[in-house]
Amino acid sequence: MTEAPTIMWAGLSGKEYKYWIYPLGTSFKEEPGNYVFAKESRPNYWSPCYMGQAANLNRRLGDHEKEACAKRNGATHIHVHLTPGGETVRRTEERDLILKWKPPCNEN
Repeated sequence: MTEAPTIMWAGLSGKEYKYWIYPLGTSFKEEPGNYVFAKESRPNYWSPCYMGQAANLNRRLGDHEKEACAKRNGATHIHVHLTPGGETVRRTEERDLILKWKPPCNEN
């Protein structure tokens, strides 16, 4: 199995976060992390539709209430990375990214 491609998402703070890119519908381990529902606006350029965090990626992404909104906005992939530092670390990263990118499905 080949390793998934990656992307660096920069937050408003200037900090960069490395995410792995997977097709929507991919299953994940029961681990904490941050994620982005995204669409490829042109080759290798991604736009976020929704950004979030979870204590358990498998449980959270299995039936996500914002997935329909993300798909309506063109999302075809999910970008994920593990964030083991606890909820405060995940929420800080989530807020940093949302403040910069303002994804449409985080607005409602």
